[in-house]
Order: sequence, then C-alpha cells, then structure tokens
Amino acid sequence: MEQDFYNMGHERILICQDDATGLKAIVAVHSTVCGPALGGTRMWNYASSADALIDVMRLSRGMTYKNAISGLNLGGGKAVIIGDSKTQKSPELFRKFGEFIDSLNGSYITAEDVGISPEDMMHVAESTKHVTGLPGKKGDPSPVTAYGVYMGMKAAAKYQFGNDNLNGKKIAVQGIGHVGEYLLNYLHKEGALLTITDINQDALKSAAEKYNCSVVNPDDIYDVDMDIYAPCALGATVNDETIKKMNCSIIAGAANNQLKNEDIHGVELMNKGVLYAPDYLINAGGVMNCYAEVHDISTEKVMDMAQDIYNTTLKIFELSSEQNIPTYLAANRIAEERLKKEAANNAK
Repeated sequence: MEQDFYNMGHERILICQDDATGLKAIVAVHSTVCGPALGGTRMWNYASSADALIDVMRLSRGMTYKNAISGLNLGGGKAVIIGDSKTQKSPELFRKFGEFIDSLNGSYITAEDVGISPEDMMHVAESTKHVTGLPGKKGDPSPVTAYGVYMGMKAAAKYQFGNDNLNGKKIAVQGIGHVGEYLLNYLHKEGALLTITDINQDALKSAAEKYNCSVVNPDDIYDVDMDIYAPCALGATVNDETIKKMNCSIIAGAANNQLKNEDIHGVELMNKGVLYAPDYLINAGGVMNCYAEVHDISTEKVMDMAQDIYNTTLKIFELSSEQNIPTYLAANRIAEERLKKEAANNAK
C-alpha cells in the first residue's frame, strides 16, 4: 500500500486533527507545477481513515489533471473532512480547519465540495485567505460545473450520434445534488427523457415533479433503457458489475473518478463501443469558477470557458480514435504534456 501512495506522486499530505472541535481531516497537495493547488473540501462519513486517505489522494491527483487540461495556472489538491455533514458541522470546526489550510502558506487553495456549503467556507475564511467559492463573490460553483458537463455531454452526442441534439435522448442521471439538479434543468429544457435516482428521497420527489423524470431505486439505475449514463454522485460506479448491466452508448457525468480502475474499465468501455467523456475534463466548470474568483474574471468569461469544454472534449475523442487508445488515456496524455512543459519551464 505504501508503494501505491508514493507512486501517485503527491508533494505533500497533511493530517489535521483537533480534539476540541472534533476535526479529523486530510489535505492532499498533489502538484504545484502549474500553480498553487486548488480543489474543494469534501465532508463525508468515511468507513475508515484509510478510505478517506485513498479518496483524497485520488481526488487531488484528478484535480492536477483537470486544471492542467483546462489550461488553468493551477495545480491539484483536495481535502476531506471525516464526519457526518448533517450532524457534525460547527463554525469552530471550520475555523480550525482554516488554520491548517493557512499553515500551507498558499500552496493549497480550498473551496466547497460534497457536504460543504459556501457558508461553511465563510468560517474557513475567518482563519485563512486561501479559500474561494465564498458568498457575495462567485459563490457556489455547481451551476458552472453542470454547464460544463452539459457541454461535454453534447460533444459526446455529436461524436457518437452525429448530432449534439439531446431532444428525445434517454438519459439516466445518478445523483440529484447541486450539480445534478442544474444538469437536469439543462437536459429537461432540451427535451431529454430523464430517469433519475438518489438516496435522498425528498430531492428525488422534487426533481421528478419539476423536470418530469422517471424514478428508480439506486441499485436499478444501471439496468434502465438509456442512451447516456450521467453519474453525478460518488466515484467508481463504472466497474466490473455495472458495465455488464449498462446498455448506454455514452457515459458523461459530473462525478469524479467514475472508472473504478482506469486501465481495466477504460479499455473495456472502448471495446464495447461506449464513449466515455473523461470526468475531470467535463466537470472542470467548478474549478474554472473558483479560478475566476481568485483572478477576478467575469461570470460571462467563466461561462465561455465552460462552454469551450465542448471543443476540448471533441479533441480528446479525435485523439483517442487516431491513436486507438481509451478516451481517459487520451485526456491524461494531453494533461501530462502540459505538466512536463510547465516543469521544464520552472526548471529554467
């Protein structure tokens, strides 16, 4: 296990613990080659600290690739707070977390992610300036994330079906959180036929009524008749078991680390003729929003940046076809080329 950790190439991992506030957190700085590491903080009730460590390491590495392929002058980092976001939050906990962030001297900039709100980030900001996604500024990045995913999905439809019109396309959306619901709004307006699932029954009921969706139990989402599978919850939902069930032509969603094992499941999807839109590419709208807050870029410009995900996604598909490699690997290679270039420039 230790060798796997080192092989992921992280620069720094910070364990954060404070008995007075109950804080248990991990900050992973994967790379600062392209700039300070930026990535959100996730609050989740992990089964073990080892699970939390693995998750934050994978997520932070994904942020490095996301920021690199998006052309942003940012590195990759991520943080996780271990705990129940519904019962264990407190202003004191977030202020203490901010102190740990501040100890990294700007090498990591945080923002909200799963289980964290812009209001929570306000408490973090009481202890450090290295935080973005604050109310009154760019705020919640979810709308921009959803728009980028929507653009990536349309690019996938263009490449796979010859037309990017999603009217009448059967789309299964897994996870109706902030990003998932914004995505539903775009898809509903275009006339897609929607099937949804979530563990939150209230969110399901509300979304089903608002966007005219069919509802299925979480375990049944893989079996529905669908053209496009949009995972918008947690990662690793594309795996040995689910690939056997799914009959989709496209996978394009907002979740991070959708492929449980890139080397295995990326190749398997390619062999089955399923077009996978690399997650860290099409869900990059959120980090673009945070980048815009740091650099005082207008909302209109941010939406233009997210819209360009469409063109980048098509380039990835073309490279995948030309080199006969899975789409995730095509995306990785473009990101790695940028990282090598920046590393060489930094060494001069």
